[in-house]
Amino acid sequence: MKKRARILTLLLLLGITYWSFKAAMPTYSSDFDAEPTSFSIDRALIHVAEISKEPHAIGFKAHTDVRNYIVEQLEKMGLKPTLQEGYTAGDWSSLSYATNILAKIKGKSTHKALVLLSHYDSSPHSSLGASDAGSGVATILESIRAFLSENEIPENDIIILFTDAEELGLNGADLFVNNHPWAKDVGLVLNFEARGSGGPSYMLIETNQGNSRLIEEFTAANPEYPVANSLVYSIYKMLPNDTDLTVFRKDGNIQGLNFAFIDDHFDYHTAGDNYERLDRNTLAQQGSYLMPLLYHFANTDLSHLTSLEDSIYFTVPLFKTVSYPYSWILPMLVLATILFILLLVYGFKIKVLQARQIAIGFVPLLVSLLLTGIVGYFSWPILNWLYPQYKDILHGFTYNGYSYIIALTLLTLAICFYVYHKFKNIKTQNLLVAPLVVWLLISAAAAVYLQGASFTIVPVFALLISFMIVSNQAKPNPYLLIFLTVPGIAIFVPFVKMFPVGLGLKMLISTTVLTTLLFVLVLPIFGFYKRKNRLAVLSFLLFVGFMTSAHFNANFTEDKAKPSSLLYVLDADDNTAQWATYDNYLTDWTKQYLGKDKTIPNKHRDKTIDSKYKTPFSYVSMAPIKDIPVPKIEKILDTIIENKRYVTICITPQRSINRVDVFKNEISLEAATVNGVRLSDYALLDTTRKLVTHYVKDNEYSEISVVTKVNAPLELIIFEASNDLLTNENFSIPQRPRNEIPMPFVLNDAILITKTIQF
Repeated sequence: MKKRARILTLLLLLGITYWSFKAAMPTYSSDFDAEPTSFSIDRALIHVAEISKEPHAIGFKAHTDVRNYIVEQLEKMGLKPTLQEGYTAGDWSSLSYATNILAKIKGKSTHKALVLLSHYDSSPHSSLGASDAGSGVATILESIRAFLSENEIPENDIIILFTDAEELGLNGADLFVNNHPWAKDVGLVLNFEARGSGGPSYMLIETNQGNSRLIEEFTAANPEYPVANSLVYSIYKMLPNDTDLTVFRKDGNIQGLNFAFIDDHFDYHTAGDNYERLDRNTLAQQGSYLMPLLYHFANTDLSHLTSLEDSIYFTVPLFKTVSYPYSWILPMLVLATILFILLLVYGFKIKVLQARQIAIGFVPLLVSLLLTGIVGYFSWPILNWLYPQYKDILHGFTYNGYSYIIALTLLTLAICFYVYHKFKNIKTQNLLVAPLVVWLLISAAAAVYLQGASFTIVPVFALLISFMIVSNQAKPNPYLLIFLTVPGIAIFVPFVKMFPVGLGLKMLISTTVLTTLLFVLVLPIFGFYKRKNRLAVLSFLLFVGFMTSAHFNANFTEDKAKPSSLLYVLDADDNTAQWATYDNYLTDWTKQYLGKDKTIPNKHRDKTIDSKYKTPFSYVSMAPIKDIPVPKIEKILDTIIENKRYVTICITPQRSINRVDVFKNEISLEAATVNGVRLSDYALLDTTRKLVTHYVKDNEYSEISVVTKVNAPLELIIFEASNDLLTNENFSIPQRPRNEIPMPFVLNDAILITKTIQF
């Protein structure tokens, strides 16, 4: 291959890689003056700005303000919103008094209704909720406004549902699905969510049956920028993921489509989830989903969306959504295997393949996979050792995480180029046998164990064509070979970024291994490069550059603030107090209270409370006793009926609080209710977890009733918390420095009182 062709093909590969990311999303441009019937990003942003002024979880003042704003916007459209209120605990035993907002656009027919769903509460206690899920609320409000501007009556009823307390335990969805009369009429739900503040919005299906009919209708609706694939769908089904839509599927057998974005995951549930950081391109993509889907499903019979068959599906720029049934998986695998064998036989027959060179050709592939796998596996532990402050980013994705992804990708390329340069005497057609074997094995494994990933066979067919070309032509057309790399690059390159962003940098191994597998898909081109060692050096130098950039951006700033936590814990049993933190890496702000005398909590002595990701207190230290009113705990009932013990207590706060957590000793309960709501069987039978968390609104009481065996000793540990440590008059805690934010997923900035009761 001539030098010019090598340069052009390399530039084309870079262009195709860039295009595989860029073409997946629209580009924002100001559109405030767009036609009334069009979705306007600028008009949607007005809603985001209003919703995300303050944290607005249940029990927070802004919660009511946000609800009133949404109701007002629906009324401005001529709709008649209603509120659905009530206690619910869901499957998580997280009790709250939720208030859902509902409105309906009446359709012509009596077919099943379409639900447009998002939640309006933010995560406690510091998140502003601009993306999660102010963006979802804004997308629906603006889409409904544009839809109503058409003055057309849809075939189906359209239900607009903004749920409450999603962040606490999917409580609003539980309240609607199990208690609202409209729930029985629902045929499909479109749910808009977020786990970050930008990037492409992925479509995920929630169904108890097969997905084929949903994929057919999704494709027919023809959204402009779809991003979806059945691999993520298959993984999602195996993981304990929950959104409001999960309740529809599990409790109501109602299927639907989730739309959620995950980039900038470090903003999720933090003060960084604000109006300024919401990616405008992402909001544009959410609108580009909903508008065509709204028009399509508003006029489609939603009673015929169930299917027993699953489909493989993936999205490719220009081609959009590509799908085919699971029944094709085995025939495609068999066909590819047969073609591979025929090409091998033909290659040996015409003497362009040599067994010895083929055998040697496995060495660079296996060595590359081994080395890059080791690099990926140990990279995150090493980074945590070098930068211990990363441990306090509980998301597992750092502010400079994109630099690490690019750096590890470049290091992988450097390894691959260098290793394959050492085997430059092996002819390209012989080198291609090993990648074909490995990709066929991957496809076979997918066909058996993870069928949703079986689109791995698609680039195999392209590689087989390239194998045939280089086996028959001494000087193949390099641009034809470049064209044949497009399927593999367009489909799989986005995964290089997606897994470590969505699942944390502990998944950098997916970046390095997948990059290696993609590298060998491009061997029909790279095999003809004479000096791959130069590309190895270039890749390594770029790796050093990105790692250097990551290093200089490892510290925290106002724009990239460090999560920190502080609690005051008063033990009402022995009248002692402690300062506590979940931080592993203390700052000057937390060191004021957890300095030299800090200790690691004793699990058996110190009463601590775990939060999400099973994060316990990292340090505690002695604190002065403050005059904090202890909750009033009354035993209302303690009796034995028919060889069962019935106990009822009432916990009444004597101060303004946000939540009450009740833990029990290691016994199972036969029944339990809190404020009249029966707790889930999981809470009753599990002997190692909390009984209930009550997210308190208007300082309400918690009345707990349990049924146990007569001879079972019952112990309840009560944790009463208020998120007012920084404003409480008993304390003079300074505000955090501007380069710190409250740590998410944990109880924070809280005054916590603990009390143990034994029966």
